[in-house]
Amino acid sequence: MSRAAQFPNVVAAENRWVDAEHARAYLGSRDEIPYRDQGMTALAEFLPAEVGRVLDLGTGDGVTLALVRALRPGTTAVAADFSAEMLGRARARFAGEPVEVVAHDLTDPLPYAWGEFDLVVSSFAIHHVPDARKQALYGEIHDRLVRGGTFLNLEHVASSTPELHVDFLAALGIDPADDDPSNLLAPVGDQLAWLRSVGFAHVDCHWKWRELALLGAVRP
Repeated sequence: MSRAAQFPNVVAAENRWVDAEHARAYLGSRDEIPYRDQGMTALAEFLPAEVGRVLDLGTGDGVTLALVRALRPGTTAVAADFSAEMLGRARARFAGEPVEVVAHDLTDPLPYAWGEFDLVVSSFAIHHVPDARKQALYGEIHDRLVRGGTFLNLEHVASSTPELHVDFLAALGIDPADDDPSNLLAPVGDQLAWLRSVGFAHVDCHWKWRELALLGAVRP
């Protein structure tokens, strides 16, 4: 059976993230997501010892980038998102800091004008683009990293069966009828293979709880 047949929401019926109310609702419930703090702790553990420039893809309100900059003081950054609500919050968070907050939709190629980075991070954002775009984006991330640069993606990934997906939703208190059609989930194994195929090394799933996973890779 194809993955599209197993997971009918593989093609999003709508993108709810253009709605400011949806973004606000997520931010209001974010801290209630089980084990999310463990995922953030794992991301912190795998940060490079030295980071000059960092790119945060799908920055939201900047919470992940703020953690990176707290742990690696002195970094400069580009924080990208397409939600007007999230961009406003990120700009307020980083006002007066060396962080450029930019509007960018992950369905579009990453601009070369942003330059190169020592670290690219993303948290719960890339799963909103189709699989073909995920693969292309991983290649773009590889090419925007300096040699030895690190990519860390704390991500919402696909369960191996529809039943496990329903179990995950239950763990979050979500009725399957209310599942977010913006989610285009891909399995961990597929994503690790895509990272390797574009040239990344040291590719691994560093942490996982149900459909939450930290994927990591280094540009050789």
